[in-house]
Amino acid sequence: MTDMILLDPVRVLVGPDQPLQDQGAALLRGGRLEALGEHAREAARSAGLSASDAGHQLLAPCLVDAHSSLPEPFQGQGETLESLVRSAATGGYGQLALLPDASGSRRELPDRLHGFQLAGCDVAVHLWAGFSQGGHGEQLTPHADLIDAGAVGLSDGASMPPIPLLDRALTLGESGSSPVLIPPLDVALRGEGLLREGPEALRAGWPTDPPSSETLPLIQLGQLQQEHPERKLMLMGLSTAAGVELLLQMKSRPGATVSWWHILTSTGSSAATAASWFVAPSLGSEQDREALIGGLRQGLIEAVAVHASPLDDEECLLPPDQRLRGIAGHQHVLPSLWQTLVVSRGWTAEQLWEVLSFGPSRLLGVEQESLVPGSNRWLLFDPDVIWTPTRSDPQASKAANQPCIDRPLNGRVVQCGLRTPVSPSD
Repeated sequence: MTDMILLDPVRVLVGPDQPLQDQGAALLRGGRLEALGEHAREAARSAGLSASDAGHQLLAPCLVDAHSSLPEPFQGQGETLESLVRSAATGGYGQLALLPDASGSRRELPDRLHGFQLAGCDVAVHLWAGFSQGGHGEQLTPHADLIDAGAVGLSDGASMPPIPLLDRALTLGESGSSPVLIPPLDVALRGEGLLREGPEALRAGWPTDPPSSETLPLIQLGQLQQEHPERKLMLMGLSTAAGVELLLQMKSRPGATVSWWHILTSTGSSAATAASWFVAPSLGSEQDREALIGGLRQGLIEAVAVHASPLDDEECLLPPDQRLRGIAGHQHVLPSLWQTLVVSRGWTAEQLWEVLSFGPSRLLGVEQESLVPGSNRWLLFDPDVIWTPTRSDPQASKAANQPCIDRPLNGRVVQCGLRTPVSPSD
């Protein structure tokens, strides 16, 4: 996109705590936002430029993903850092935070935090550094050194460290004001469970995961936050109605995220054979989904994370109960949640951006996205476009476990100013 375009009218959301402008105007050129409102109209008149009616479209800040996995960032047959940032930007994501679970390098030392910001790429890649050595929950990594080297926070990814080690780390305080991301998960209680305990899971015949695998560690984490109010605990992927209720009752409340897939679906709305049933944390009932949506609306849960766990084709050939859990697909998050929350439940665009962009930024402690003239950090979303994601699209993720592939979606990011690495097919 090299020519100037005046979008007038267009719906405009400038940034956090600012109302949506229904009859806004925006001047775009070469991927850059030149001007907004009357300044855009005046500049267009001076250039003799006609307006393009985009009254049903939304110009808004980029989205932010608080946590996702990328096991093979620089090599492998599946998702790489290049393909991830390319597909994420196509879906409107301007910032990603990667968990410290890369094969052969868990990012437990400062020198492991380099090489993730690609040249000529505007997608900001933040890195969670390892909380404990090897993720074993026995010895702490050098927290202060990792934070000083640029880590956005500390996490052991899908593992919850023992409470005594967590308490020790919070008492030492080397994380400072940076977040410590912990999944409220008791692995022993979950056992081999694949779906949250309930009638649907029992009828399907899969091993079940009791709510207590989330609620018992959640109580302990809430107590830790109360004892260390100066620290920033962050719950990764709340997934049960009981968990939301516990969070509501806490006096010193940790931050919390939820996976987009837990907002979109439940064990009551999927086929028993669907591979997308098996995610981490375990997918719950429709009651759990309703409670999670309510927690988002109330601000108890501050961010919707993509929590992508990309698998390659070979891994996806394994039976569901023998392969790693998870799904991927940054491009599918905004269209899916727009339909679920805005169209079906009457959420405003401001409310949706609060949980997809502004809230995640605050939890990570990074600058919130906003529309700034002269910047290319913007997206243009058309809620009326109907499209079918395919893996053959050069901008698509390389992950084989994308549940929305080959299924029509309503709504799409039709333009985004972010620069990304050129795909092999370009």
